[in-house]
Parts: sequence; C-alpha cells; structure tokens
Amino acid sequence: MRETAFYTLLSLTEPRHGYGIVKHVEKITKGRIRLGSGTVYGTLTKMQKSGIITVYADEKQKTIYAINDIGKTLILHEITRLKELHENALTYEGESR
Repeated sequence: MRETAFYTLLSLTEPRHGYGIVKHVEKITKGRIRLGSGTVYGTLTKMQKSGIITVYADEKQKTIYAINDIGKTLILHEITRLKELHENALTYEGESR
C-alpha cells in the first residue's frame, strides 16, 4: 500500500472530510506529508470504488468519509506488515553500516 493511501485510510478511523484528512495527515506526520486535494480526492474515489470506505454523511459541500469493515481489515493487515518491516530493519540495521 502506498504511503498516501495508508495515511488516508488511517485518518478515516474517525469520519472526516477531505480537508480534515489533509490536516490530520499533516499533524500525525509532523508536516512531513502534505497531501494535495487532488491526491486526497483521487485516493478517496479509488477507495470508495474498491469498497473499503463509505460515505458517512453528505453535508453542505462536504462529503464525510468513514472506513468500513473491509477497510479496517485492510489497515490492520498493513499495520502488521509495517511492524514486520520495522522489526527486520532494526535487526539488520547494524549490518548495513
């Protein structure tokens, strides 16, 4: 999973609109990732078509998205994969120096 998709999906553990996702990702990455609106809405459209998020509410010009059960399963698998990657990186870090 690409980093953009990971952080977008991670942000949807709480229902949010596109701008809320942008701000949340910026906050949790300490400004390292600043998503553009085209990136966010393109990612959200793909996720919605793939059935991993749903429209939670459609308010005045702001669509609110939420992760669904399929998306929760997907993000948990990705977190497990990233933990393994991190553990292996720590294990072999010394050998790379």
